[in-house]
This record gives sequence, structure tokens and C-alpha cells, in this order.
Amino acid sequence: MSAPTADRKATGVFSPSRAQIPQRTLRTDRWWQSPLIVDLGFAAFLIYGFVRAFLQNNYYVAEYHYLTPFYSPCISKGCLPEASHFWPQILPDVWWLPYAKYTGETRFPLVIQNTHRYFFYIAGIISVINTYDAIVAFQSPSGFGFGLGNVILVVNVILLWTYTLSCHSCRHIVGGRLKHFSKHPVRYWFWSQVSTLNTRHKLYAWITLGTLMITDFYIMLVASGTIHDLRFIG
Repeated sequence: MSAPTADRKATGVFSPSRAQIPQRTLRTDRWWQSPLIVDLGFAAFLIYGFVRAFLQNNYYVAEYHYLTPFYSPCISKGCLPEASHFWPQILPDVWWLPYAKYTGETRFPLVIQNTHRYFFYIAGIISVINTYDAIVAFQSPSGFGFGLGNVILVVNVILLWTYTLSCHSCRHIVGGRLKHFSKHPVRYWFWSQVSTLNTRHKLYAWITLGTLMITDFYIMLVASGTIHDLRFIG
């Protein structure tokens, strides 16, 4: 018997101290369902995101200032000028370069968990940009306007902020270094609120991925003329 094989026989399920049963595991639950659902969910989001990024059309409704979060900030030279607002168009207009878009923790570099805490700041910036886009969208040809697109944009921003602020990095920044909560009642209150959100961080992540796609899909339909925005005011 070779040395590697002997070492393998002496550890884990082959350890002499393990009960002598033929099964490698006694788990009878469907443990594979959760990772399978996660993989399928991320795959659906990535496929949709890549398709929309490379289509590079129907991302802005000029009449109501609706800009999909997948193309915000619109900093490519191929962007419509009015879709960029005050952002400088610094990226070249080439077919293989998609517009900037939110991808969450689905690919490099956000999948590197050890550096995850630093990307909390990036997520905060993205949330600020999307908040700005949602506010600008309240303009219509007659002045202040309000439609179904505004509802979708605002809901998306609220959920995006909920996801961002529920991050464990935010929780640590707010009160992670405090040794005596009693001496910092304000920070302790904020820490308690973020901690409550943090317990559902995974849920908010899934919801945010869904609202991002819904927001983009609705704006795409309006921008392409497939449907008309349901207007309440203006």
C-alpha cells in the first residue's frame, strides 16, 4: 500500500475511530437542493445580465428619464448623451465593451470573500448612483412626473440600500470595534438595526437580483416601444 493511500485510510471516514458502517454519510436529506438553487439563480442572472449588457440598446427612456441600473452610470462614448447626465463618457465605444452594470457578488472580484469588506464601499457608491437616477426620473416633459416606472425604480433603490446596509461589513463599521455599548448608545442603536437586517442578508441579495432584472426589463420594454409607461402624474 502506498503512503498516500495509507494516509487516506487513517483519516476522515476511513479513520479507525469511526463507527464501522458501510455508508460514507448518514445524511438522508436533500442537501444538494440549496446549492443547486443558488447555482441556477446566479446562472439566470448572469445570462440575463450578459445579454442585456452586450445588446446595448433600449436602456433609456428620454421622455421620463428612466435609466436602467444595468447601464448606470452610462460612461461609455456609445451612451446617449442625455443618459449620462453629468457623468463623463470616458470608455471607448467598442462592440465588446459592455456598459457598467451591477453584478453583486456573482463574479470576480466580489467573489473573493476575504476582500468582501472593501467592496461594501463600492456597493454604497452604486446605491448612491442608482438613488440619483431614481430622483432624476421624476422629471417629465411637463415638469414633475410620476409613473409606474418611478415606482419600480424607487422600490429597486430601497431594496438595493437594504441589501447594502445589511452587509456584515456595514455592521462591523457601525459598531464592531466598540468595547462598551453602554458608552455609545447612538452607535449601539444603529448596530442593533443593522444586525437585524444582517440576519436576512442572503434573502435581500436574492430579492435585489430579481428587482434589478425586473427594473431593466420594464425600462427595456418602454424604451423599445413595446409598452407605454403607466403615468399617474405628468
